[in-house]
Amino acid sequence: MIVPLRYDADARVVHLLDQTELPVREVWLPLGTVDAMAEAIRSLRVRGAPAIGHAAAYGVLLALRGASDPKAAARDAIAALRTTRPTAVNLFWALDRMAESVESGPDDADALHAHLKAEADRMFAEDQDAGIALGTHGLSLLQDGATVMTICHTGGVATSGYGTAIAPLLIAAERGLDLKAFACETRPLLQGARITAWELEKAGVDVTLITDSMAAFVMKQGRVDAVFVGADRIAANGDTANKIGTYGLAVLARAHGIPFYVSAPVSTVDPMTPTGDAIEIEERSAREITHGFGRQTAPETVNVYNPAFDVTPAALISAIVTERGIVRPPFEAGLRAVAG
Repeated sequence: MIVPLRYDADARVVHLLDQTELPVREVWLPLGTVDAMAEAIRSLRVRGAPAIGHAAAYGVLLALRGASDPKAAARDAIAALRTTRPTAVNLFWALDRMAESVESGPDDADALHAHLKAEADRMFAEDQDAGIALGTHGLSLLQDGATVMTICHTGGVATSGYGTAIAPLLIAAERGLDLKAFACETRPLLQGARITAWELEKAGVDVTLITDSMAAFVMKQGRVDAVFVGADRIAANGDTANKIGTYGLAVLARAHGIPFYVSAPVSTVDPMTPTGDAIEIEERSAREITHGFGRQTAPETVNVYNPAFDVTPAALISAIVTERGIVRPPFEAGLRAVAG
């Protein structure tokens, strides 16, 4: 497993793997304040919906250092961390759990720290178990020798060890099965190229990197058996928000008769959001497109639209894989059952 962070309870510091440095360097950032954690989340130093939730949970612990009123400090930290990114529901799910733990916890600073750490550790362990289950359930949809296409990054550093959409590939590698992958590079920040390809290679998976615009041609050539993607939020009806470009893959998969699977823990299901139309889509800086990785590649004054996510309609999704089982369409009742 490759994890996105480690918490040093003695030093009260979160050591965070800086995903913006991958694949060239593996840099671990020591974060000791809530502000530092909030900046890391906003700047995508940590990314992947479950990993964002874990980072925020441990970020709450950082507020207790030297606090005269630890519960008030924790509440302020939770409020600040809620503002970092709007789309990934796991962020709010994790902070809701931490908020409940603050209210049920002791007033003493050290005792409250231990209480909140136990809750953050519990969520982290639950997610690791979920990754194994997601990988196992997802693997049941594939035959040995199959080739999977994916977009963005949904592996260990996006979660807590095994991932979501590429968990079947990692589990298959552990079991000696021969699954292959096409990783879409994932414009504009190249998470598929920088992180997915890196992680799958480290796991011994046969991975081929392609640009996003090559996906249709690769499918037409008959080289893809299934598409697996992650999710940042799943609406009650099954509409799914994920990295920009996911909707396009779903349309292409339908056109080529290829099953399209969403893989995500039940914490990503948002029963309070009825359809994808109600999902807030984060828009990011124009410079991610006009000055990708520091080099200007577009006119300085050009208009830019840079949504970080899109929404795939439930009608294009073959199944939603959760740690509690595989949900088939129509999704609403099944999602209610697994999200419980």
